Amino acid sequence: MYPRTPDGRYFVVKERLWRCSDPALSEERRQRLVNELMQARREVKQAKANDDAAALKVARARVDASKIALGERGAPWWNDGSPDYNRQRVTRTPYAEWFLALTGQQGER
Repeated sequence: MYPRTPDGRYFVVKERLWRCSDPALSEERRQRLVNELMQARREVKQAKANDDAAALKVARARVDASKIALGERGAPWWNDGSPDYNRQRVTRTPYAEWFLALTGQQGER
């Protein structure tokens, strides 16, 4: 499991922040959207294998739509005005001290 920021907005992979799904989604809706996302990713893979540019464009649009619906892309799902640090290096965000303490690193910015 990847570490999640204390506020639950992001998880960290290879020192990058990735936005978590919107916790306000019902488990049923979230699972349906995850299933759609996985199907769209399979379609991306198939379109690449078939060298089908038109199908690839459609499949990638489906991936994007699923991620937006999950809250992982697009407008942030929180409404307190905090900025979005999605895809940024954790050590260059306000989460840096938390991450460095978590990993046992000291001041390696």
